[in-house]
Amino acid sequence: MSQSVVIYTKNGCMQCRMTKKFLQAHHVNFEEHNINQHPEYLSYLKNQGFQSLPVVLTNNQAAIIGFRPDQLQEVIAK
Repeated sequence: MSQSVVIYTKNGCMQCRMTKKFLQAHHVNFEEHNINQHPEYLSYLKNQGFQSLPVVLTNNQAAIIGFRPDQLQEVIAK
């Protein structure tokens, strides 16, 4: 079973762009949820306690907040 990867982003976010490029470069499929295009995601993130973007969620590890190549390596390894 492959893991599910969801990344929450916003327009003009350099860390969001870097995170997406990192995942793409390592051939990790992900679903992007942009809060500018879908403001309802902002409410969800706030309710979960997140205060900054990007937020990377997978089905088998803790959330990754910001551009964190060290933590993203664990997503690649799965």
